[in-house]
Amino acid sequence: MKLLDGAIAAVDHGGSLGRASALFPHAPRPFVDLSTGINPHSYPLFDLPATALSRLPEARRLRELAEIAANAYGAPSASHVVAAPGTQILLPRVASLVKPGKALVLGPTYVEHARAAAIAGHAVAEVHDFDALADADLAVLVNPNNPDGRVIERDRLLDLAVWLRAKGGLLVVDEAFMDVGPIEQSLAGYVGEGGIVVLRSFGKFFGLAGVRLGFALADPLTVERLEAQLGPWAVAGPALEYGIRALADTKWQGEMRQRLAGDAKHLDALFGRFDVPVAGGTSLFSYLSLPNAQPLFSALGGLGILLRHFAERPRVLRAGLPGSEEEWQRLESALAVWASRRNDAPKESAS
Repeated sequence: MKLLDGAIAAVDHGGSLGRASALFPHAPRPFVDLSTGINPHSYPLFDLPATALSRLPEARRLRELAEIAANAYGAPSASHVVAAPGTQILLPRVASLVKPGKALVLGPTYVEHARAAAIAGHAVAEVHDFDALADADLAVLVNPNNPDGRVIERDRLLDLAVWLRAKGGLLVVDEAFMDVGPIEQSLAGYVGEGGIVVLRSFGKFFGLAGVRLGFALADPLTVERLEAQLGPWAVAGPALEYGIRALADTKWQGEMRQRLAGDAKHLDALFGRFDVPVAGGTSLFSYLSLPNAQPLFSALGGLGILLRHFAERPRVLRAGLPGSEEEWQRLESALAVWASRRNDAPKESAS
């Protein structure tokens, strides 16, 4: 068990071109940003009605969004869905649903869950054994996991939820990448039993992170508590319009899942050609594990290719999907340059 001291402090994440420019000031522009797990093929933009910007969001549109989201994610009904301006703002509110106690986060994973639990007053620790979560008052995991793509089976999660619920605890499952994951492992359909909150992210799969839209799925009483904390007009008009249209567009979703699966296979194969081991991932990112991860990160960064590195885990990297043929070619060329430099580097003597 790893205790997380100072967990309230903000941390760095992928996707910052400003930080990339500071790290690699001489890299060619534009950067090929593979440091996020966001779909590079975003849902098509469309003209918004003027009222989406000129008027406060209508309650009926929020109800419509909740109904469509419930159908898209498999929640029992719209009363089991609360919409928010991104899941990020939900994290400390969800963590505060149980009184301060012991929060255990199944790691390694997205660091914001530990920070949010600390903000809510919990003593936070990261664990690496799923069974250890049974000792928590607040148990948190990401499924499929970020950054390695690990999946925990639904039946194991339901057993844990029953155990936690019996002692007044809460299981939080972040399904941000379940849009491209094994949907049969989702807990969305079971939130009505209580003691479970499922988080779903809109921006990652639909490639519209800037819209800032996310959802918590829970029993109706918990939904009411979260809605009361968020207050009226929590979701902006443009976000409502994009959420309603995109979540209802099942044709686009099906075609996109196929496209992303093909792109992910292509990405894994490309890394394999240059002897970069792929140790996991999803259809939106590859998880790389190698002793020389930092040199690879630096070499590609200097060539304008941004991967996600983890200061506390120097042997791993995460790589998102290129979004165009030009970006694929730049990645391949950069890997070829890195491989050439690696092969030309003097070998240490065995003596």
